[in-house]
Amino acid sequence: MKKIIFRLFVIIILIALIFCGFYAYRGYKIYQDVIEEKNIEQRVAELQNKEDYVKLDEIADVYVELVVESEDHRFYQHHGVDYIGLTRAMLTNLATWSYKEGGSTITQQLAKNLCLSFEKSLDRKFAEVFIAWQLERDYSKDEILEMYLNITYLGEGNYGIKAASNYYYNVEPSQLTKEQAEVLVRTLKSPSVYNPSIINE
Repeated sequence: MKKIIFRLFVIIILIALIFCGFYAYRGYKIYQDVIEEKNIEQRVAELQNKEDYVKLDEIADVYVELVVESEDHRFYQHHGVDYIGLTRAMLTNLATWSYKEGGSTITQQLAKNLCLSFEKSLDRKFAEVFIAWQLERDYSKDEILEMYLNITYLGEGNYGIKAASNYYYNVEPSQLTKEQAEVLVRTLKSPSVYNPSIINE
């Protein structure tokens, strides 16, 4: 009986490895196509040259801290991919037979926003991982966090914390209060249904 269980376990592992290998290969091809079209350095330069781009030290500390805690509390410990969070998301998705959780880190979310569509598929997810690894290799954690805060969508056509701060509260990012920061962090989760304009209606 033990031999049968062991063989079944080995077969399941092999199937999982083949499955992951197939989608990893497809994801790597997407990654190659993306950087061939426009490399990461060019995409970063375009983002940083935008008129409303702000440096990390120009953003209220409370907002930065709340974003990291909400979106990726192990951000400063991992190297682009949080394998604990990813495993948990995969188990949740398997249990519900859906794609409820993505397990994306801040670096992966930046990779998606910089380079990819928002389509939910395994090969695109692997492409996201390859881009995240390159971002972690080429940029510091603070640079990655800064870019993320400048590219995220915060509803009502606002991309980045400066646009959102100006639009919703008529203040600069450095002037955000704790209450304002908390609302904007919640907005990150679902900008079309939860943002300051909707709350204040």
